[in-house]
Amino acid sequence: MRPFTILFLVAAVCGMFFAGFSTWDFVAHLDRDVHDVHCSFIPGLLASDTSASSGCHITLMSPYSSVFRASVWGGIPVALPGLAVFAFLLFRGLDMLLNRREDDKRATTFLVLAAALPALTSVGMGYLSIVELGAACKLCIGIYISSFVALAAAFGIRAQGVGEDMQGFGREFGLSFAEGVGFVLVPVLLYAVMAPDYSRYIGTCGNLPKPEDTNGVLLPIGQQASGKEAVEIFDPLCPACKGFEGRLAASGLESQLKRKALMFPLDNTCNWMVSNTLHPGACMMSEAVLCADTKTDAVIAWAFEHQDEVRTAASTNPDAAKDLVTAAFPELKACIGSPAVKSRLNKSLRYAVANQLPVLTPQIYVENQKLCDADTDLGLDYALTRLLAAPVAKKESK
Repeated sequence: MRPFTILFLVAAVCGMFFAGFSTWDFVAHLDRDVHDVHCSFIPGLLASDTSASSGCHITLMSPYSSVFRASVWGGIPVALPGLAVFAFLLFRGLDMLLNRREDDKRATTFLVLAAALPALTSVGMGYLSIVELGAACKLCIGIYISSFVALAAAFGIRAQGVGEDMQGFGREFGLSFAEGVGFVLVPVLLYAVMAPDYSRYIGTCGNLPKPEDTNGVLLPIGQQASGKEAVEIFDPLCPACKGFEGRLAASGLESQLKRKALMFPLDNTCNWMVSNTLHPGACMMSEAVLCADTKTDAVIAWAFEHQDEVRTAASTNPDAAKDLVTAAFPELKACIGSPAVKSRLNKSLRYAVANQLPVLTPQIYVENQKLCDADTDLGLDYALTRLLAAPVAKKESK
């Protein structure tokens, strides 16, 4: 057995291990409950991380962690076909070893081509993680490293071969490619068939008993002037709210909603329903959003982009949030902290009380039907698609 062959087999096993553990992490959320997100190069060795701002949590809950989300609750995790591809690479490597084909140019050429697939996929996923998400998942990095090592080892195997006969490569390529498709297709189809059907929960999670906005506390957000009416319970410094907005935008369903936001800061400096401040500076930032008028979306986007900076600064300096946001939007300075905006924020909280809202963000109501809290992350596309398709309930005449 040659060193590059050993390296290839080890890389394939490691890739299976990391992709398998990542798939298991994803599948653990299919019960619509909160679970630990394990983030380690040696899964299970280090403490798990459920923080909504952690790299592993961000990547798991991102739109890129799975596909076909509108058809399957949570979608099919991309780690699953990754696991299947590494299993196929292991199968091909063992076949080449046991049948003594390390000098067969046809076998080694196909091995290089097969190993190129996870390597190229890793480049694309790595780009999305860094550029689009600004986060890194250690398990994902393990998959990337395994992919590149497998490709390098495949090149090494081919370079060390002494055979030159490529006759019949087209036929071998076709048969081997069909094997690879089977390796991927079978587990993906089984997953899709066995995935839970959660359509029974759509429209069963409650509504707003008093949805009328008599005090004008609901702020129009987004660009849609038409669509189904939606109310979002919102904290501009909430990482989960930021994640929700990203998933909603990626789903393409935002265009079917006419959205309004209710400010609900998880900060006890203004919100008496919160015993401990979860997001320092959220009260001040909520005031900034209420003051923004025509720049509401711009201020929210700025708050999302600077969440960590604002929360860290506000944890030691109560005025830091105002200083930071007014540096970006000087026109808000006179409004933030004024009696008028404080009264409006208080009325927002009173709206939450009147509608018996849980102390939780984000929440969303579409035509007064609540999207279940468990469906605001992985199940968003699946549940919201069905909620939007449901007939609008007729309003009772008074």
